[in-house]
Amino acid sequence: MADVSAPLAPPDDLVELGRIVSAYGIRGWVKVQPHSSQAEVLRSAPQWWLTSRQSPSRAAASSLSPHVVCYDVVQVRPQGSTIVAELKGLSDRDEAEAMRGQLVSVSRSDFPAASADEYYWVDLVGCQVFGVSTEDHLPGPILLGVVHEVGDNGAHAILQVHRQRVSTDGSIESMLDSKGRPLELLIPFVAAHVSNVDLQARRIDTDWPDAF
Repeated sequence: MADVSAPLAPPDDLVELGRIVSAYGIRGWVKVQPHSSQAEVLRSAPQWWLTSRQSPSRAAASSLSPHVVCYDVVQVRPQGSTIVAELKGLSDRDEAEAMRGQLVSVSRSDFPAASADEYYWVDLVGCQVFGVSTEDHLPGPILLGVVHEVGDNGAHAILQVHRQRVSTDGSIESMLDSKGRPLELLIPFVAAHVSNVDLQARRIDTDWPDAF
């Protein structure tokens, strides 16, 4: 069995970044498929939190999050579109293979500092997005919605924005389609369209029209 320390309570700021797809080699290394192009976080984090896709058993539920286990990362390197890693306490291929499908998360506090004018996608989720109105009587920035997710089209990041609007009483309401699903905007996260990102204010300013 892996020589892991006593169970630790998972931190509140875990960010899921990939999943284990197989064992690698014969010494207990694991191969991970990152979820996004920001795999450098996995390569620099000192610890990974592994979560089984299966629900914990009734017996396990009585202990402290036994299905979420923290491993120290001994070494890690890129391997094509994946990354491979040695985790402390794993030294057998069978043990590593048994971890196939487990999700890999990292504490947000372990992320390396972002460079100037660069942002981690997880920090953009939840920011309100403002654009321009196509109606002449509504000058200035207008609320478009809130970032629900950030994707990648291969060339750049894409903000998936769930539409919102300010109601007549000043409250913010979600905009839904005829089936009750959130209306969406897809906005390229590039300098040509994004003029300002204020993470402290949770606000992104763009030149995107509200009727696009």
